[in-house]
Amino acid sequence: MSRPNDPLTYAAAGVDTTAGDKAVELMKDAVRATHGPQVLGGVGGFAGLWDASALVGMRRPVLATSTDGVGTKVAVAQALDVHDTIGFDLVAMVVDDIVVVGARPLFMTDYIACGRVVPERIADVVRGIAAACQVAGAALLGGETAEHPGLLGPDEYDVAGAATGVVEADEMLGPQRVCAGDVLLALGSSGLHSNGYSLVRAVVAAAGWSLDRHVDELGRTLGEELLEPTRVYAADVLELMAVGGVHALSHVTGGGLAANLARVLPEGLVADVDRSSWTVPPVFGLVQRLGQVPWSDLEATLNMGVGMVVVVDPASADAVARRAATLGLPTWQLGTVRDFDPDRDRHANLVAGTKGIDAGAVHLTGRYHA
Repeated sequence: MSRPNDPLTYAAAGVDTTAGDKAVELMKDAVRATHGPQVLGGVGGFAGLWDASALVGMRRPVLATSTDGVGTKVAVAQALDVHDTIGFDLVAMVVDDIVVVGARPLFMTDYIACGRVVPERIADVVRGIAAACQVAGAALLGGETAEHPGLLGPDEYDVAGAATGVVEADEMLGPQRVCAGDVLLALGSSGLHSNGYSLVRAVVAAAGWSLDRHVDELGRTLGEELLEPTRVYAADVLELMAVGGVHALSHVTGGGLAANLARVLPEGLVADVDRSSWTVPPVFGLVQRLGQVPWSDLEATLNMGVGMVVVVDPASADAVARRAATLGLPTWQLGTVRDFDPDRDRHANLVAGTKGIDAGAVHLTGRYHA
């Protein structure tokens, strides 16, 4: 403990640059494994470099970018002292927003803020990010680890990331392609993914359940279920697009299925979604029962088992579904898209106008199988 007249150093203030250097040494092989010939330079530069000459041959390349974090799911990772999966959540939250417009992810950077650099812990987080980047087909160009003593506790951290992708201008997906009659195909989630954890954690705390509690209906402990990594869809979705007929994609994140699907529909169209078309995975029903959460609130917060929605031409729907099955993606038909009907929809409970976007609407019907 320092005395009033002792000289202060950066280390005495709580920042250990040596620990940061050790963390880089532990993670650099995993980062390098994501690098292809387009990546210039090595790990540790001031900036990551990506050779864009490959884009010269494109007709009209459009760059797509996205940034995100994983929310309070990091609290579960910290409580369990398991840090090598949270990177998948981060990458999925970022690259799967990019692929929604039809863009191929090119590269990603990350940012980790922590109260104290524990090299092994930081390296585990980055190894997870690197592994997920390999799944997505993106290079991890670099990142930053910042030590914030006094702002974050010694064992606390948060992660964020940003990625860039590219798509031909005339191949972009979105509302401009969606038509009445289009089919809605669901791609199953791997669980809760990375949204709604403030609700989930509040439910678990109120119930007094510990994370090491074994839950028979889940077939594992509660903590293992809550830490299940988010499915990274990007590379598989690009394969589905190659089949043809895909008009739009919706990444089901914060706000739930209906709010995110409405964002990719044009004004004047309504997506009819049948809740009875799938069985909700057990974890969602467990959260509902434990917290007596209204189903309406649950579906406006969590993905309910649907991680991505593919809006596809009806003539291509079967082929896209078959390709999804060969890729190991659970898929089923959620519903269809139709024109807005003033008489039918005037008093219907439509979800529209989310995220400040003037777009289409979603009509949820039926009851969940839980």
